[in-house]
Amino acid sequence: MIEKLPWWVEYSAFSLSVSAGCINVIGLMGFKNQAVSHVTGTVSQLGVEILISVDSSLQLAFTLLSFILGAIICGFSIKDSGLKIGRNYSVVLVVEAILLLLALELLVNGLSSGHYFASMACGLQNALFTTYSRAILRTTHLTGIFTDLGLMLGQGIRGREFDSRKAILLLIIIMGYFLGSAIGAKLYLIIHFNALLFPAALSFMLSVIYWIHAKNIRLGKIDSSK
Repeated sequence: MIEKLPWWVEYSAFSLSVSAGCINVIGLMGFKNQAVSHVTGTVSQLGVEILISVDSSLQLAFTLLSFILGAIICGFSIKDSGLKIGRNYSVVLVVEAILLLLALELLVNGLSSGHYFASMACGLQNALFTTYSRAILRTTHLTGIFTDLGLMLGQGIRGREFDSRKAILLLIIIMGYFLGSAIGAKLYLIIHFNALLFPAALSFMLSVIYWIHAKNIRLGKIDSSK
């Protein structure tokens, strides 16, 4: 499956993982240590807080619902899985940028509900890359990425054919998420919640690049298989 994906998927995987790492670190530093790019820890926190605090439980529940809503928006916008030029990827990326800007506007005005929009943006992005790879890859969390990489290495040691392109793509996502985390931490220390402008701008930039790429393919200027 991976070998059939066009070359630019690596670039989008790296960029999206940078964005997710940045958003999640801003969440950890600014939303009372609340992760927003993945939900496993949030579910665990909810299991604890439901016995302690109603307010915290509701906040965590809304965070989970926001992530799901983001995925729903993506599923509504891109009705089929599998990568295909011409689908509404650019629209979805613009929506992600808008959600991040809404999160920023609320947060800088002291409204904690802004992190729901950040979580929604991550749910949307995660669902978007899932449509690229038919659920083989994710960009907003790394548990599955590390699991797949370890599995591949173990099978390779036993003599099974090693999928080098998939391994490279997994490493690209890991490096992107790490870099995004570092960037997010640095920006948050300098400009606080305005750090969300970086992933918002990155999403918008990717939207423009994809739109131009898709347009050139439609006009026959470049090969659709590239």
